[in-house]
Amino acid sequence: MFDSKLRPLIDPPLNAVGRILAGAGVSANMLTFAGLALGLAGAAAIAAGSLWLGLALIFANRILDGLDGAVARASTPTDLGGYFDIVADFAFYVSIPLGFGVMAADNTLPAMVLIASFVLTGVSFLAFAAIAANRGEETQAHGKKSFFYSTGLAEGAETIAVFVAMCLFPAWFGVIAYAYAGLCALTVVQRSGLAISQFK
Repeated sequence: MFDSKLRPLIDPPLNAVGRILAGAGVSANMLTFAGLALGLAGAAAIAAGSLWLGLALIFANRILDGLDGAVARASTPTDLGGYFDIVADFAFYVSIPLGFGVMAADNTLPAMVLIASFVLTGVSFLAFAAIAANRGEETQAHGKKSFFYSTGLAEGAETIAVFVAMCLFPAWFGVIAYAYAGLCALTVVQRSGLAISQFK
């Protein structure tokens, strides 16, 4: 919901750093995999009860996730890089609720519901992108991407805000997880409505 509005604010500094890193020989894929490693380490830290460390690693993951695209734009974007980027994103997204589910038994069911909602949201997102690409449609509402990014109620910025809230208020994990799973479900409905109007 807010990703496209944040892009004009975060892209200029990311692109500036991306040009420096690309000039130094750092590849976008290196940053993608480094970011994934940090994100999974954050989930492991949460599972072990180290929420502040987990939160720091979540932020580190997001910084590298922004920089990999900036480096790609400063060099030569590839389809393989775009593939690695989206797979790494979803691996990170599902790992955080999994970490909370491991941390406390009371978190297991809401974590499973949230992960299931992420899967449904991801399927709707990728199916929309595949069909839009097949129809030759393009958008740069989220900046220059490897494939079509459809806007939804629950996107990256909202997900990170939810993860931050979970780390700061772990006793409320269940409530936050169920509420965000509901927003993800609404996103699937919203995106399906958009597909009905756009893919007739």
